[in-house]
Amino acid sequence: MDLVRALLPVVVPAVAGGCRAPRLAGLAAETASDIARTFKALADPARVRLLSIIASAPDGEACICDLTEPVGLSQPTVSHHMRLLAEAGLVTREQRGRWAYFAVAPGARELVATSTDAVLGDL
Repeated sequence: MDLVRALLPVVVPAVAGGCRAPRLAGLAAETASDIARTFKALADPARVRLLSIIASAPDGEACICDLTEPVGLSQPTVSHHMRLLAEAGLVTREQRGRWAYFAVAPGARELVATSTDAVLGDL
């Protein structure tokens, strides 16, 4: 035991009265929930690809019918992914007859940047 103490000395905290954790504020629960929804929408590779495809479209929008083949998913699955992206505020949806058209939502880039900044601060 003396050998262990010699090799691993005990470190006494410098704080008077023992070690006390500082009070940490962090994000409000509602803000954290909103940010989590954004991150969750971007946590799936298919959704990231779909958002990228729409963002790179020549006219800035894409029909749901044009999104299935590039990601290799069925139309119902792509619709599900697009619904999650829309709920997170990353895309807009416009119904034109039978088809839904999607565009990157105004402020989507800022939403992601602001969410990241709110969580990580000035790291």
